[in-house]
This record gives sequence, structure tokens and C-alpha cells, in this order.
Amino acid sequence: MSSNAPHHNPADEEDFPELLEDDAQEVMEDADGDGDVAMDSGDEGDNEEILLQNDSIAYSDAHKDSVFAIAQHPLHPNLVATGGSEGDADDAPGKGYVIDTSAAASRPVLPPSYNSDPGAKQNTELKPIFAIDGHTDSINALAFTLPRGDFLVSGGLDGRLRVYSVTVPNSGPAQFKFVGESQETEEINWLAPCPSADYPNAIALGASDGSVWVFTIDASDSSNPIQIVQTYFHHTGPCTAGAWSPDGLLLATVSEDSSLHVFDVWGAASAKSLVTDNGQTVVSLTEADQRFFVEGGLYSVAVSPTGAFVAVGGAAGGIRVVGLPRLTSATTQPQRGGARRGAGAADQATQAGTILAAMNVQQDGIETLAFAPAPQTLLAAGSVDGSIAIFDSSRSFAVRKHIHGAHDGESVVKVDFVKSPTSSALAGWLLTSCGLDGVVRRWDLRGATATGGAAATSGLNKEWKGHRGGGEGGGVLGFVQGETGERVVTAGDDSVVLVFEA
Repeated sequence: MSSNAPHHNPADEEDFPELLEDDAQEVMEDADGDGDVAMDSGDEGDNEEILLQNDSIAYSDAHKDSVFAIAQHPLHPNLVATGGSEGDADDAPGKGYVIDTSAAASRPVLPPSYNSDPGAKQNTELKPIFAIDGHTDSINALAFTLPRGDFLVSGGLDGRLRVYSVTVPNSGPAQFKFVGESQETEEINWLAPCPSADYPNAIALGASDGSVWVFTIDASDSSNPIQIVQTYFHHTGPCTAGAWSPDGLLLATVSEDSSLHVFDVWGAASAKSLVTDNGQTVVSLTEADQRFFVEGGLYSVAVSPTGAFVAVGGAAGGIRVVGLPRLTSATTQPQRGGARRGAGAADQATQAGTILAAMNVQQDGIETLAFAPAPQTLLAAGSVDGSIAIFDSSRSFAVRKHIHGAHDGESVVKVDFVKSPTSSALAGWLLTSCGLDGVVRRWDLRGATATGGAAATSGLNKEWKGHRGGGEGGGVLGFVQGETGERVVTAGDDSVVLVFEA
């Protein structure tokens, strides 16, 4: 990802102020972990000691190489699918597994001296309950369909989309059965299941050739179980990320060519005359609009819980926030900012495509974006520079907090808010992150206020170690945490999957 200086056009400052790091209300430095245990390297005659800490309660080491993708069943969070590459050869086929994390016993609360007790550190080995085969290159995308998780879908660098039905009996292990395969492109970059109950078992993918595909899965049609719903060819570079609106009516995708397209997949916007001239999108922004342009491309995207706007992130720390039309009356608009409550069609059309904010706080590419669940109005951005920035959409996306060194200078790979924490006081305030330093961290953002100092409970809430970090063959490449965040399951570049308990 490019680290060139962000594009800036002084002529655009009248349209919206660019938010810089100086706007930050608070800077929180990363806290060092403790509790490391000195252990022998394992080689006879080698007296070198290494520091190793493993906070996991369970692990799976079925993978032989990097674990690139991870997905969690929406109704049965104990079912976790992982995918990656196998073997050392360049043409080694992809491989994936499904594990059941319910077999992991909770680790009891132990005194600080537990590191001296080898028995206390034992954790559970999780054997795969199903193997995902059939790919001739790495599996780099996985998803369970919504809303019930009826199917598991794998996408690979071989361009194959493979589908398995999922049956979870009242007793006994979950059952997986191959349904079919589709190959419409050379390389699949990402998968995103549609969240709408009106269009169940629909899934979108983005490809390295820039194309975007939407499929629906119907196992009852044995002759054609994977059906093409829509195809889009608007991007001129690889399609790097995609996200559905919460109502599942719109699909936002970004590309290395610095373009954003928001597709009217099911025709809801067309019915309200809110599509652009191409008849397929409600928003289409490219490098031709210098106010929107992020030199070096776009690599991440997230749609707000209200569906009022979409955030995109790219090279050199560039973030743009763009308005979306309101298609359903059930969508709740934010109290401050965003589209007005009860806006008519003309106002919605004006809102759609409007650049609401441009931020360049971080110094390198924005790898990951996430909105906090309502009623909070926070947007988190993780960067290659190792930092996490927190913006407030209710205050024109002003910086609420900039966590420098969130992952010890290594790239932040994923940020994700805990949707429904067990404590209502923490609703919308807990953020989990992982990085190439091999550590998973959870942040309590209740002190991230623009008008006051840090609260006693703000800052680093928890961290989990166990993966090898830094350099080639180390780091955490993704995680899942369910709705409550009580267990975090990771995909490691070191070929290991770990289960951590909050």
C-alpha cells in the first residue's frame, strides 16, 4: 500500500474542512504487556531463551501454512471456519477447516503466579469437524450466509466460489455438505453476505479484475444451486473491499483505482428514482472528482448503522465519508449530522454522493474501518502505521482519540466493535483490534470524549498474546468475536488458530 503524501486541494477547503491530527482531543500511548514467560527454544545445545506468552484457552494447528480467512456462524458462534494455503510450493492448493470452539473449556481465574504452574497453562486442542477442499489456490475469503447461516461459502485466489450446506442438529456435531461451485473470475478478493431477511442466502464478491458479483444460493435447485443475481464492471482496478448497508439493499465497493460505487442490487433505489445515470448505482465517485480522490487507491469500506453514509479508507491515511440515500422508513437517522429525518426524494438525492468529510490523520494506508453500533456515533480506522483513530460522526467526524502505537508500529489488520457486550454500560464502547505484531487488543473508548479528559476506565482494556508477531510469517490476519465478544478466535499468519476468553 502506498505511503505517499495524501492528496490535498486547497480549493476544496470551502466545501469541507480537512481533519488533521491536531484536531485530536486525546492521544493514548500503547501499554506494554506483562506476564511474559522465559522458555527454552527447544533445541539442544542452544542456550538462547525466548519470551513466550500464550493467553489462549484453545488452539487448532490443522493448517500447515498461513490462515488468511475466518468466519463465524451467525446463530451458532461456536462454529468457526478458517481458510488459507497449504504447503510450501507456489502452486499448493488452498485448504480450510471448521472447528467447534464449544469444546474449549473456560480457563479458571488464576493468581498472577499462574505462569509458574505448567498445568494452569494447558489449553484445549480443537480438532477440525470438517475440511474445506477443492480449491487449487489459497482460500482468502470465507462467509456464512445470512440471516440463518444456511450455507458456508469459500472464495479463493483460484477464482472458485464453493458452497456447502450447514445443518446444526439439536444433538451431535454440525453437518456440512458440498452444494456446488461457481467460477466467474480469476481471483476472489472478498466475500460479503447480504444481511436482508427478504433476500436470504445472497452473497457478494469482489474480484482482482475489478468485477463485482452477487449470487443467491438455493440448494433445492440441484441443476443450478448458485444463481447469478447481478454483475457489475464499473471498477477499472482490483476490487479491494465491499460492505452491505444494514438493510441489505445497497452494496458499497471500493477499488485500487480510487473509485467507490454503491450498487442498487435489488432495485429499491430505482423504484424511488434515486439511481445515477448508469441505472445501477446510487453513488459513483472516481478519481475524476479531486475532492474525493485518494492517491494510491482505496482498500477498506464500512456503512454506518443508520445507513446514512459510507466511509472509505485508502493509501496515505486518506478517509472519505459520503452520504447515501435513505431507502427504508425503518432506518433511524443520527441525531446530529447525516440525512434529515423524513427527508423527501429530492433531499435524499442531494444527500447521496455528497462528500461529508475528508480525514488524513494517519500516516499510512487505512486497512480497516468499523462503525460502533447505535446509539454510539464512533468510527474506528486502523492503519498500516500501527495506529487506530476514532472519529465522531455526530461532530463532523472530528477526531475523538488517536491511539498511536496501538500495535507496536506494526500494521493494524482489523478493528471491530463488540456489538452486544454483557455489560450495558459498555454498549458501543468496546473495540477489538488485531495486528501484525501478533497481539489482539480490546479498547474501552468511554474516555474518548471531545470535551473532557480520559475517564478512569478508558484505554487498553485487555490484550491477548499467543501468536508469533512481526516480520515474515507472523501476525494476526483476522478474528471473529460473536455478538458479545466473550470469546475471540483468531487467524494467524503463523498457521495457528487460537481461542481467547475475555
